[in-house]
Amino acid sequence: MTIAINQTPESVATAPTVRRTPVAAKPVGLLADIGNVFLRELMPVLRNPASVLFAMVQPLVFLALFAPLLPETPTGSALQWFVPGIVSMTALMSASFTGANLSEEIISGSFERLLVSPVRRSALLIGKSLREMVPLVLQTLVIVVAVAPFAFDVHLVGIVVGIVVLVPFSVGLGAASLALAVVAKDQAWVFWTVQQTVIFPFLLLAGVLLPLDGAPGWLQTASDLNPLRYIVDAERALFAGDFPVDVVLSGAAGSLVVGVLGLWIGVKAMKAAS
Repeated sequence: MTIAINQTPESVATAPTVRRTPVAAKPVGLLADIGNVFLRELMPVLRNPASVLFAMVQPLVFLALFAPLLPETPTGSALQWFVPGIVSMTALMSASFTGANLSEEIISGSFERLLVSPVRRSALLIGKSLREMVPLVLQTLVIVVAVAPFAFDVHLVGIVVGIVVLVPFSVGLGAASLALAVVAKDQAWVFWTVQQTVIFPFLLLAGVLLPLDGAPGWLQTASDLNPLRYIVDAERALFAGDFPVDVVLSGAAGSLVVGVLGLWIGVKAMKAAS
C-alpha cells in the first residue's frame, strides 16, 4: 500500500516558523574581569611552582652569607632583626620584576591581542598586579621555614600580620613595574636600566641590610622619605611578636601609599598603551 502525502507549495509557505529571540550578552563587571586576569596570570605559578623557589635563590644566599657575620644582640639572635628585612627585600625584588613578563609579551605581540580584547585595561593592570600576593606568601613561608631551626623565634600571628602589611606595597610596586614595561615598549633594556637604578637605592635606604642609625644627616633625610623604611620597621616589630601601634600603623600607611600610587600610575599607563 502506498500512502501519498500531498504537500503543495502554498502549504509549505504557510508552515509555522519558529522564531528565536536573540539574548543580549550581559556585560562582564570590573571585578569579574580582574578575577579572570588574576587567574590567567596565576596559572603559570600553579603549573610551575618551582619558579617561585628559583626566585628564592638570592634571598637565601643573602641569609647564608650575612647570617654568620651578624653579632648577637641583647634580645637574642640577630636573625630576628635580619629576617624581616630579607622578607621585605624579597617582596621588593619580586614585585619589581613583574614588568619583565610584560616586556616579553610586548616583544612577542601577545600583549597587543590583550589590548584589543573586551577586558578592561584597568582590570588587566590590576589583575596582573594582584598576582604578586601569591609569591609574597610562598616566599615568606620558605624563608621562615629555612631560618626556624637557627635560633629564630616564630611568632605566627605577627608573621601573618606582616604579610598583610606587605600586600599593598607588593601590589603597588608590581603595578608600577608593569607601567614601566608599557612605557619601555619593546626596548627591554630601558626597563632593566630604570629598574636596577631605582631598586637598589630604595633597598639600601630602607636599612634592610645595615642599620642607618649612625648615617649622615642627608642620608637620614633620604631614608625618612622612603616608605619601605617604615614597612621594614613594622615587619621587624611584628616578626618579633610585638605590636607597637605607631610603628605598625606607619608601616601600613607606607605600604598603602605605594599601593595606591602604583596602581594609579599603572592604570594610567595601561590606558595610554597602544
